[in-house]
Amino acid sequence: MADEQRLLAGRYVVGDLIGRGGMSNVFRGIDTKLGRTVAVKILKSTLATDPAFRSRFRQEAQAASRMAHTTIVRVYDAGEERVKDDSGHEVIEPFIIMEYVEGRMLKDLIAEGPIESKEAVRIASSVLTALEYSHRAGVVHRDIKPGNIMITSAGDVKVTDFGIARAVSDSSTTVAQTTAILGTAAYFSPEQAKGETVDARTDLYSTGVVLFEMLTGKAPFRGDTAVAVAYQHVSERPVKPSTVNPKVSPALDQVVMRALAKDRFERYQSAVEFREDLQEAGAGHVPIRRDDHDSLFGPSPSASSSTEQAIRQLTSDDTVTRTQRRPPVVWIWAAIAGVAVILFSLVFWVIQLPPATNVQTDTAEVPDLVDTTWDSANSTLDKLKLVPTRFDEASADYEAGRVIRTVPPGGTTVSQKTQIKVYVSSGKEQVAVPDLVNQTAEAAWAAVEAAGLAQGSVTKENSPTVAAGVVMRMDPVAGTNVALGTTVNIVVSSGNVTLTDVTGQPLVDATNFLQDSTRQFVVQPDADSTCKSQPGDPVTKQSPLPGDIPQKSTITLTYCTGQ
Repeated sequence: MADEQRLLAGRYVVGDLIGRGGMSNVFRGIDTKLGRTVAVKILKSTLATDPAFRSRFRQEAQAASRMAHTTIVRVYDAGEERVKDDSGHEVIEPFIIMEYVEGRMLKDLIAEGPIESKEAVRIASSVLTALEYSHRAGVVHRDIKPGNIMITSAGDVKVTDFGIARAVSDSSTTVAQTTAILGTAAYFSPEQAKGETVDARTDLYSTGVVLFEMLTGKAPFRGDTAVAVAYQHVSERPVKPSTVNPKVSPALDQVVMRALAKDRFERYQSAVEFREDLQEAGAGHVPIRRDDHDSLFGPSPSASSSTEQAIRQLTSDDTVTRTQRRPPVVWIWAAIAGVAVILFSLVFWVIQLPPATNVQTDTAEVPDLVDTTWDSANSTLDKLKLVPTRFDEASADYEAGRVIRTVPPGGTTVSQKTQIKVYVSSGKEQVAVPDLVNQTAEAAWAAVEAAGLAQGSVTKENSPTVAAGVVMRMDPVAGTNVALGTTVNIVVSSGNVTLTDVTGQPLVDATNFLQDSTRQFVVQPDADSTCKSQPGDPVTKQSPLPGDIPQKSTITLTYCTGQ
């Protein structure tokens, strides 16, 4: 079935293909209810054959939808669509509706060559800000790579695909299979390659790989197969970025090498710690090592996972045999008898319990109402016998009338008749546009920024009186109440005045014309005795010639006085 002009969930029109990946295709779409452009990510139908993936996918999409941060691509909606494949069989296609980002993927920028150190530090710092936010929310990305990092047309950095990697890796799919789904193994952490449990430090390792690639134009480990690359992540030490690109400073070398430590306890222990050292290195200072991470993850355990185990995970190798002996049979029967006694005692204790009295059974689960309308939220809560109370709040992320959050949040089980605080967006915060007229452009932009507004265009215009660089007009006009972040445009004086051609005009008329209030030039008559005088003394020559010239310029007008 062609994806063009499909309608998902009766709401989202699927348009042009804008991206293609190992496990999904991304299309530009339109949300017909809100009239906004969205990105529609349709996952491969082969993933949906695994019930564990579908369950995890729904949970992770819901968790990702609650994350609202400027460095994270918003997830608006998710679901499943039943379609027929080329052979006519009905299949399920999971989909995600996301914020549409106008810009380029970081992998496309890296493909053009190494990124200048200052810009690489800025991009990586933004990625770490996104990870700081997600890690505090308890969400580990698991698939940080240049293909999941967007650079907007304004230069902002946004990270996408939170939760999808976990949905894949927590399903029954093997690590060898997920290598193709999650993309290249070039960004795997050693613990991912070994099939171990991952935590926030896995994302920090992958960010270190991305930083290395930005600085050098190449990933630290490369090979013919995913297994070969994963082996290097587990067992080989990466080279310093400066050995590939001599422009990389020793301070950045130190930061990258720590981020790429095999032992996760030797790595950065938080996105904040990583970002602080990165920015310090970007400023030309060698960061001071702070060994304060024991309070976060505990002391470093001794390494127990071998490279052989990692390769087994990645190749689905079942040739490794167990050498541990089974416990004696008598122990097994003793354990079974012990469990039976415990179960019998537990059942007897439950039977002897007196009947419960005054047990509250009338409960309800607070639904996820984020981004719905107040009317819809009010109706939904009323049907659940909960008591909604509206609170209006300014928001830059949600349109006016849309629910920002609820207290208690969605998913919480409460008693019926419980008050649910529903925070509804009143739109962006309103601010008054400051008066910028008669200020210099620099002072005007400072005032615009202080008011929480955005710099717009600067248009130059000639003026006989206003000094060069001083604001003459502005849009919106001063005192107008506008949404926070609104763009303000200014018109400044060029310091010039347009001089027109006055030759052939009588000297008196030309003089009056040039000296009037709209021009204010200084006129200097110049009598030429070499040519014959004419009635009205017409101007025979002017200096300077017509064009834009500085304010208050002196204009020499030549006329004939000869016999």
